[in-house]
Amino acid sequence: MTAGLVGAALALALAAPARAGETPAAPAPAAGWQLTPTGTDVRVRGLAAVDRRTAWAAGSRGTVLRTTDAGRTWRDVSPPGAEDLELRDVEAFDARRAVVLAIGEGEASRLLRTEDGGATWTETFRNTDPRAFYDCVTFLDHRHGLALSDPVDGRFRILATRDAGRSWEVLPDSGMPAALPGEAGFAASGQCLVAAGPREVRFATGGGATARVFRSADRGRTWTVADTPVPAGDPARGVFALAFRDRDHGLAVGGDYRTGRPSPSAAAVTADGGRTWTPAGTPPPAYRSGVAWLPHTRAAALAVGPTGTDLTLDGGRTWRTIDTGSYDSVDCAPDGGCWASGEKGRIARLARP
Repeated sequence: MTAGLVGAALALALAAPARAGETPAAPAPAAGWQLTPTGTDVRVRGLAAVDRRTAWAAGSRGTVLRTTDAGRTWRDVSPPGAEDLELRDVEAFDARRAVVLAIGEGEASRLLRTEDGGATWTETFRNTDPRAFYDCVTFLDHRHGLALSDPVDGRFRILATRDAGRSWEVLPDSGMPAALPGEAGFAASGQCLVAAGPREVRFATGGGATARVFRSADRGRTWTVADTPVPAGDPARGVFALAFRDRDHGLAVGGDYRTGRPSPSAAAVTADGGRTWTPAGTPPPAYRSGVAWLPHTRAAALAVGPTGTDLTLDGGRTWRTIDTGSYDSVDCAPDGGCWASGEKGRIARLARP
């Protein structure tokens, strides 16, 4: 597929009719990433797309950013005193309410919540177990959320909230299959743990002999696990990100995050909720850390990583590179607004045709 055809296909995938009563906009630029001015140089791995105008981002040095004007300006709404925290995930309900996850061993893993657009923050969880290391957080709806920790005593640990992140509890691990030696999650893009419906949730792993995907249909109480064809067997290799457009159809991307290392078979697809995974026939050419379905399509999705962005138009079976900019995470809102974030404060908005 030529670059021109890829651009045309992306434009087609993004096209959506104007909403009722909406004044037709001026001609838009060609479909593709448009960098926005963030005013920071930190690495931004956490990303939450609310809509075309509103997004949240979280990164190193305790940084939280928010835009409500389609990226023309970003406001620094970082929690006071959080400069030593490594924020790797953010989940936003709207322009005012969001939850951010700080990663690290022991008390470095924390969850904070805001209800006023980041003007004030409340720490709602601080990990006191030195064996735990939290990687990702996700919400299944506006009340129920889960956070994932690397294995403790041989099993992955799940933290749960039923009140929109105001309080959290560690769930029993009796329904969690045993972890493989060396197996862990990757805190690379906030997408190692994702919702697949109001009760369904999935998380991805690497580091062990096999890269696996765990799935739960009861909000994290019990789990089953399946192997994927994405290479693992090394602490730097495995599945780094998942995306589900419904309870059945999912994408997995990953590879080897070390610069210059080959990442063959770095993508897989499922059509049965994660029970089985099939390797992409034409995977991305390198390690990818983030993936998102394009809204209002059944087969289009984007994957991002330090060496570029790839597009699939056939549900993850084949991928083509459409941009060579460096990004760690990608997220799309229900209204079609898509965003990407990465190193050196890079945050981009996907221009619509």
